[in-house]
Amino acid sequence: MTAARQQLADELLRRFAAALRAGQLYSKNHPIIARNLELLVSGIQQLHEHAPSIVIGIVGDEIIVDDVPITKADALGGLARRLKQISIERITIDRGATREEIATLVDTVTTVEVKAGSEPPAFPALKHVRVGRVTVEDRIETDADMATFRRLYKQAVSVAETVWESAKQEGQPDPTAARTMIDGLAQAVSQNRTALLALATLKDYDNYTFTHMVNVSILTMGQARALGIDGSLLREFGLAALMHDIGKVKTPLEVLNKPGRLTDEEFVVMRRHVVDGAEILRATPDIPTLAPTVAFEHHLRLDGTGYPFGVQRSALNLGTMLCSIADVFDAMRSQRKYQAAQPTDRILEVLKHEDGAQFDRHLVRRFVQLVGIYPAGNLVKLKTGETAVVTRVYAPDPHRPRVKVVMDRAGARVDSPYEVNLWELNEEGYPNAITAPVDSSTVGIDPLALL
Repeated sequence: MTAARQQLADELLRRFAAALRAGQLYSKNHPIIARNLELLVSGIQQLHEHAPSIVIGIVGDEIIVDDVPITKADALGGLARRLKQISIERITIDRGATREEIATLVDTVTTVEVKAGSEPPAFPALKHVRVGRVTVEDRIETDADMATFRRLYKQAVSVAETVWESAKQEGQPDPTAARTMIDGLAQAVSQNRTALLALATLKDYDNYTFTHMVNVSILTMGQARALGIDGSLLREFGLAALMHDIGKVKTPLEVLNKPGRLTDEEFVVMRRHVVDGAEILRATPDIPTLAPTVAFEHHLRLDGTGYPFGVQRSALNLGTMLCSIADVFDAMRSQRKYQAAQPTDRILEVLKHEDGAQFDRHLVRRFVQLVGIYPAGNLVKLKTGETAVVTRVYAPDPHRPRVKVVMDRAGARVDSPYEVNLWELNEEGYPNAITAPVDSSTVGIDPLALL
């Protein structure tokens, strides 16, 4: 952050604190409240001239703006205490926020009450203002349930849309929004990789572009974490994967969304997105160098095939290889206008095509061990006739995961679902097995709720 932006950020926090104090001291219609609100809106607009999003957060006893601690924060203790008191640890304000939205934010921060032992209160839904938790190390509790991860995933998809739109409208993706979102996903991957990988099985046909961005990021970080990568490098891998297709913001919609097979001329246009993506990311401040590298390389293959044509690499970046595996896997398992979703075993065969000529065989083997032939969160039919949800992959034998039986042989719901390790012998002295995947919509079961 430049000195000028830091000064604006410092002034913004002071105006926020003044607006909060005014709301606590005066009636809602008092002119001092209106004046402080106007000053706050003006401060937000000035910062938005430098970046499409502003992130205000609390880390320990510090207030940060866009990841930079505001050192002259002596007068902001009241603001910090109030945000902590009502469990706000992050506020993201996007460009376009209206006076009414800022007024609602200030009024809610001023008046909302938190009861001891209860969940933090819900905040009004605002188009350009998001309230959440700062994602720093060890902030997510170890007993976070699937509902928490669902909210995290849903927020990530929303932020992916913001990142995409800012790249389309501004010529650059919003790095602050992207980094903040990736921080949360990276922590969750480190904390409960199985839950996040299960969420990445979600397929939103109407929102494919943004769910694909998030899914590829999660799958890439899941692979990286399994290789022992963590901390800031894990987040760099996740950010690069999130942005891998950002060059498609320049691809004409009639090519990008064409339901049928592309012509040779249209393929030329489509292939341009790897160069466009690298150029966009190289020109975006605060984007690590890994991101444009992955954007440029993610359609290159080890055997020299793929594109951009004529590009020779003695070796591909590890981030590129992990992202490429995740990209192909998620694209093939997704239902789209021009493509039916493929089963996992078929996708993994494609990844192993020609014994590692296109994808590194060791990384593919690790990927299979990570997601399994039947990934966590999938419903399956067992050899015994029962229906179960996969809860955990068993790396030594990806065909035989741990499952939770939810329906009996007659198709009736089990009162008390129970878990079974399919790699172990059952009462008859032989291991149980999966015979086929089951479409959850045909049996009325939400498998993710059972993880």
